[in-house]
Amino acid sequence: MKEIRTEEAVGLVLVHDITRIIKDEVKDTPFRKGHIIQKEDVPVLLSLGKDHVFVFTDEDGDLVHENEAALRLSSFIKGPGLSESEVKEGKIELRSLYDGVFFNDTEKLMRLNMIDKMSASSVNTARRVSKGERVMGFRVIPLMIERSYLEEAERIGGPIAEVREIRKKNFALITTGNEVYNKRIKDTFTPVIIEKMSQYGSAMVSHTVLPDDDKAITRAILEAKEKADIILITGGMSVDPDDRTPLAIRNSGADIISYGSPVLPGSMLLVSYLDGKPLLGLPGCVMYNKRTVFDLVLPFVFTDKRITKKYLSSLSGTGFCTSCNPCIWPSCHFGKGGISEL
Repeated sequence: MKEIRTEEAVGLVLVHDITRIIKDEVKDTPFRKGHIIQKEDVPVLLSLGKDHVFVFTDEDGDLVHENEAALRLSSFIKGPGLSESEVKEGKIELRSLYDGVFFNDTEKLMRLNMIDKMSASSVNTARRVSKGERVMGFRVIPLMIERSYLEEAERIGGPIAEVREIRKKNFALITTGNEVYNKRIKDTFTPVIIEKMSQYGSAMVSHTVLPDDDKAITRAILEAKEKADIILITGGMSVDPDDRTPLAIRNSGADIISYGSPVLPGSMLLVSYLDGKPLLGLPGCVMYNKRTVFDLVLPFVFTDKRITKKYLSSLSGTGFCTSCNPCIWPSCHFGKGGISEL
């Protein structure tokens, strides 16, 4: 910081607010801390009695103004589907360009915040967002920041945040279980699946009802793969000896990502991919619980983002649904702790 003649301060950065007071007329702050003094500002400052001002002087060329620093951060943080606000007092906010799903690279975001004098935060990953919704903000803390901190941040690489569009996909449903197949009980699972999938504009293209026969279920999976973008299977997902669905999925040749999740309700979820198409074995809780692990993975399914074991494991800290009445999800803790990568 240095006191300098106002006429010599053009291009330098004010380190303090300058207030203007006119009796009975106005009291305002025409020049705020951080303002870069322009040539046209000089006569105004002189009229306010400011023959000298206190400014930052960067004699070694090592300091970057907060606004320029924020723009440099945005250049690698902002990914597809996001627009940036005008930089203001060293801060930029990002908004969604369209209805979709917000994802962040959670680990990169944490690494950025581990750097001194950096601050960046976002809404939770895998969150459905609306066009124009504010989803992230970031800034540097000081008015002027050493260039080395920015260079360290830039080495993290990007993007760190993005919004993915929801893709139009259809689904095939395979219902298993001797009790449903033999009509001993009513199938109350299918209407629930249809309702949840319709929230993403997805229609059912086939529905097959089968007994607990792993070979028949495997054949149905392979047939469904030719008709649908997504394959869902209900029934037979527990560890009972006569539950054959996990075996049938394995025998279809699917790449099994996880059988089980640290989410309640939803611990018996099976996530797999068959020729790149999501193939999910759904636990019975999806039928009777309002919110389950199924709700947490659907944003991935409809944006062509792969569900990983790492993401599922990271839900352990927020994966316990307390069944609030009334349910306020997604405006609650459930499923907000996920770690994802871009």
